[in-house]
Amino acid sequence: MDAAIRWLRISYRVGAVADAGAAALMLHPPLYAFGMGLAGFAPGDDYRHAMGMGASLMLGWTALLLWADRAPMERRGVLVLTVLVVLGLAANEVQSVRAGFLPVGRAAAVWAFQALLAVLFLGSYAAASRAARRG
Repeated sequence: MDAAIRWLRISYRVGAVADAGAAALMLHPPLYAFGMGLAGFAPGDDYRHAMGMGASLMLGWTALLLWADRAPMERRGVLVLTVLVVLGLAANEVQSVRAGFLPVGRAAAVWAFQALLAVLFLGSYAAASRAARRG
């Protein structure tokens, strides 16, 4: 059980850092543009408004993951919900690549990171669920 809790805590904390980082990118368009290789990126007020809404949700999810870390076994289902969020973000990036907004190479790096997160979260959830069934 100790190993399962350790992996849950790693997952919650890695997820919280990733979400806080995503919020920072949303709130600072020049940083996002640099990271995604977007030359001449000059977002308007509409973009900034939408990203402000998204950043609020990311910061809320950061808090949710830190809350789950307080009772790791009981709140392990938060990791499955988090994978759904990661999949939604990946789908949004696919659309942005298809629209010609994001370069595929930069998006692929993000997808690789998202895949690692999903494997970490689902693996931790599965291990914790097995440990809980064993008692």
